[in-house]
This record gives sequence, structure tokens and C-alpha cells, in this order.
Amino acid sequence: MTEGKIYSKIALFALPIFIGQLFQQMYNIADSLVVGKVLGKQALAAVASSGSLIFLIVGFIYGVFVGAGVVIGRYYGAQKYDLMHKAVHTTVAFGLVAGAVLMAFGMTCTPLILRLMNTPEEVFPESVKYFRVYFAGSIGSVMYNSFNGIFQARGDSKHPLYYLIIASVTNIILDILFVKFLNFGIIGAAAATAISQFLSATLSFIKLTTVKDVHRITPKDIRFDRSLLKEILSTGLPTGVQNSVIGFANVIVQTNINAFGPDAMAGCGSYTKLEGFAFLPVTSFSVALTTFTSQNLGAKKYDRVKKGTVFGLASGVAIAEIIGILFVILAPHLIAMFNSDPNVVAFGVRQARTEALFYCLLSLSHCMAGIIRGSGKTTVPMLVMLICWCVIRVTYITITVKLIPDIGVVFWAYPLTWSLSSIAFVVYYFKADWMHNFERKEQKMLKKQGM
Repeated sequence: MTEGKIYSKIALFALPIFIGQLFQQMYNIADSLVVGKVLGKQALAAVASSGSLIFLIVGFIYGVFVGAGVVIGRYYGAQKYDLMHKAVHTTVAFGLVAGAVLMAFGMTCTPLILRLMNTPEEVFPESVKYFRVYFAGSIGSVMYNSFNGIFQARGDSKHPLYYLIIASVTNIILDILFVKFLNFGIIGAAAATAISQFLSATLSFIKLTTVKDVHRITPKDIRFDRSLLKEILSTGLPTGVQNSVIGFANVIVQTNINAFGPDAMAGCGSYTKLEGFAFLPVTSFSVALTTFTSQNLGAKKYDRVKKGTVFGLASGVAIAEIIGILFVILAPHLIAMFNSDPNVVAFGVRQARTEALFYCLLSLSHCMAGIIRGSGKTTVPMLVMLICWCVIRVTYITITVKLIPDIGVVFWAYPLTWSLSSIAFVVYYFKADWMHNFERKEQKMLKKQGM
């Protein structure tokens, strides 16, 4: 990422992530599609509304892996391979411990959390079954994400794509087999996801233990390095906290949606699964910009960072908005793929046509956050999103829903808070002069060395 044409480097790095996320999204919606068609709207409500709760619980850990990727990428760009080696193995050790904790917590606390979310009684038993099996396999998802961060920090976005494609196809096949033909019900859908996650983690591990490169994993070296763990956590914790508070805010949103009944849960849950496609350019360019920024700052190529960020921002925003426009047009047909009940479709279409045209702001916020995070300033995105996407979003919903008991009020929480975070990031980007701070520090260091 520190050599060659900027545009092609970012695009070629982002493209495999885009395709990988496409397959990730395909197997995310496979459960809902199969369950909705085979088991009906009650089971669909239990599965399709799972996203906010899962992100609340796993978002913190995934945020730490973002920090690990920044640290590994910075050492790779600076060619400090000994430190990079220790950072890689510390990341894997953290993933193993975090995955085990997550599995135990998710399986134990699922019923309590679902009660707190006002999950309707007619959906509750199936939701508990789905989540418990899902979290039984969550360590596979955690380890895949830890390995994925290592690949991407090295500048390799292709191998994670290959393994994700294999896992996606496996998940779809197992969904159909377990739910439709073997009649395992909602447990079959969760089991298909868990098995696929373990498969992607296993393939990634095999590659990283056999690759002949600086990011190779040596099993006997997997341990915590105290200083590097501290650096990874200090870089990743703000993103982890950010993910957690966003997840908490989304759980509040889901709780309010649950209050409108199973039809609302099924319709809005179906929309949420489809909304993941809008995150494809958001995620791919955000990750590419984080890696590009961290590597080039490590190599002290500041002009290259400035040019790359402009291209990444423009591309991510434009593609996300095109997807949003398509969603507005095709919403009735897309929601009906999950379940054709008119009430279910109506809820999903209403949410899509409220939020989709604002995907450009969603992308702008995430790409800006990716750039700033790649510079090591992970506290800034955390604070912006904590205030806008958690405090303001929850406050708005809590107050407004009581005054106007209509589900449309809940839907508007997203465009409003995306707008506020975008304004905050743009102001920081152009006013804080953060890039020049790196240049000035480098100049001061050179002057001291000259003295």
C-alpha cells in the first residue's frame, strides 16, 4: 500500500473486501430467507431481528481487532518485523481468550437480554434457541476476524475473500439441508452459521501458519506480549467501545420495534438484513482507508495519504448512494423474498424508503472514521459516534416515541444521527489539521537528529 498508483492500490485492496462482504451478507440473509419461507413469519422474526443483539455483544471484540490491524499495519509499513511478529501472535492470543468468554456469556445471558428487549412471547422460545446455538459457534467468528485483521494489515484482502466465499456457500447449503430437508427448525439455521464460521477460521489459520511471509503465525509463539497488548488495546479499545455503544443504541431501536409486534420484527429484520448490502462499499473502503493510512503514515508518506483519502471517500459515498436509490425502487420485491405477508412487507418497505436515500451519509461517516482511525487517533471516531449514534439516537427515540407512538419515528433515528456524525467528521477533518501534525512532528524529529 506504500508503493505504486494510489487509486489502483486502494481499489484493488477494497474490491476483494467488497466481494467478501457480499458473500458474507449472502450467508447472513440465508438463514432469514430459508427460515422465512419454510418456517413462517414467527421464526423469521426470531432470526431476522438478531443483528442488533449480536453486534452489541461481539462489536467490542471486533473493534479491538481493528486496533490490532492498525498496529500491525504500522509496524509493517515501518519494516519493524520483530514487533509485527509479536503483535500478530498477541492478536491471536487475544482472539482465543475473547472468543471463549463471548461463547460462555452469549449462551448464558441470552434469555435475560431478550427479556430486556421486550421480545414478544410468541417469538421468545425460538429466539433463545437460535441465539444459544449461534453463540456456541461464536469463537469461530471471533478467530476469523482476528485472522482477517492480520491479512488486511499485511495488505492481503484476497485470501480472506476466498475463505469467506467457501464459508458462504457452505452456510447456504447447510441452511437448506438442515431446515428444509432434515427439519431441524431454527436450530438448524443457527448450526449452519456456526459450522461455516468455524470453517472460515480453520482455513485462515492453515494459511497463516504456512505462508512464507512476515505475518506468518507460529503456534508456539502464540502468547501475550504485555507492551504490545497494551498498544493494541489502547488503539482498539476506542473502536470497541464505539461498536458497543452503537450496538446498545441499536438494541434500544430494536426494543422499540419489538413493541410493534412480530410483523414489525419480521419486516424490519428483513430490511436490516438487506441493509447489509449498503455496508459493502462502506466496509470495504473504510477498511482499505484504515490500512492505507496506517501503512503510509508508518512509511512517512503524508502526501500519499492525502490523495488516497480523497479517492476513498468519493468512491465509498457514491457507491453507497447508488445502492440506496436501488433499495428505494426495489424495496417491495426485496422484502417479499423473505416473507410475502402484506403486513411484514409494509413494515420493511416503510423503513427502506425512510433510510435508504441517506446511505451516502452513513458511508461518509464510516470512511472518515476509517481514515482517522488509521492515523492512530481512535478516540475521535469513538467520541463522535458515541455522542451521535448512541446518546442522541437513544434520547431522540425515548422522547419522541412517547409523544408520537408511530414506528416511523424510530426509522428516522438513523438518518438524523448519520447526518450529525457526518457534519462532526467533516469539521474535524478540515479544521483539526491532524495530517499536518504528523508532518510537523517528523520535521521536529529531523531537526533534533541534525543537532
